[in-house]
Amino acid sequence: MEGEISPDRILQIGFGFWPSKTLLSAVELELFSRLADGPKTGLELQGTIGLHPRATYDFLDTLVALGLLQRDGAGTTGKYGNTPSTALFLVKQSPQYIGGILEMANARLYRFWGDLTPALKTGKPQNEIKETGKSMFDALYSDPARLEQFMDAMSGISMGNFMAFAEKFDFSRYKTLADIGGATGQLSAIVAARHPHMQCWTCDLADVRPIAERRVRERNLGDRITAETIDFFSDEFPKADIITMGMILHDWNLENKKMLIAKAFRALPVGGALVAIENIIDDERRQNAFGLMMSLNMLIEFGDAFDFTGAQFTEWCKEAGFSRCEIIQLAGAASAAVAYK
Repeated sequence: MEGEISPDRILQIGFGFWPSKTLLSAVELELFSRLADGPKTGLELQGTIGLHPRATYDFLDTLVALGLLQRDGAGTTGKYGNTPSTALFLVKQSPQYIGGILEMANARLYRFWGDLTPALKTGKPQNEIKETGKSMFDALYSDPARLEQFMDAMSGISMGNFMAFAEKFDFSRYKTLADIGGATGQLSAIVAARHPHMQCWTCDLADVRPIAERRVRERNLGDRITAETIDFFSDEFPKADIITMGMILHDWNLENKKMLIAKAFRALPVGGALVAIENIIDDERRQNAFGLMMSLNMLIEFGDAFDFTGAQFTEWCKEAGFSRCEIIQLAGAASAAVAYK
């Protein structure tokens, strides 16, 4: 009957964890990377990644049905291969690999989101701190291998946003950039490669600096990118024409957000720009579902941290002394919120 109301979308959302976990397990098993050198039969993959015979074809054919694998033929002679998108984004050897963030989602976030209801009722984080008494960052920084995995995860999810920022923002009036919380130096590297006149500093904690220095050397950009040690709670920001923060502001409560914005204002010259790259929520809070769910994720991770709208960013920045703000749409749900001094 025309116009009949259907429960399909409700059920699709309600069972969204089914396709999610199927993909996350495939990434965990490095299935897509195993197919980088060409298609394989189900039996070959069963042996390669250690699948049980009962699970093999249900698992692989589910990935075919989800559009994450291609299959030529059927049954034991059928061969499974990557799609163009999984070959580009989910093969570890690919420069565009984004699987790091999915590895983290599988290892951490999937189980923590199982406690969303307690988070909604208590306003308290539901991550490692609930189990061990240590915050997420305490747990990460105590394990160098896990810290680098986290940095790679952030690099994977941020790459498209940083590339779009390097293309869409007008760098012609500026010469220097300091990236606060710069992690592996990815944002600085992308900007420096796209704009040869820019000199960049990637600034993060002492434990992160060796990672950034190594990644900058690998990109042969050591002459234009310097890794600096900074604790942005206790240290002032370095002076630069542009201060960037990629997925940093949303990690903190309102007081700390305003503190970081004020430090950026003090570090910038007149005409300088603060750029916050985030999943900026639309002002009406109706459209950017990913940004809103990211804010729920901040509840689960930190309790009082939250994502924000462009209007909120503008309010905080004008309160700090910035003269005007704009929002530049980047990739997917992300934007660059820019405040000019």
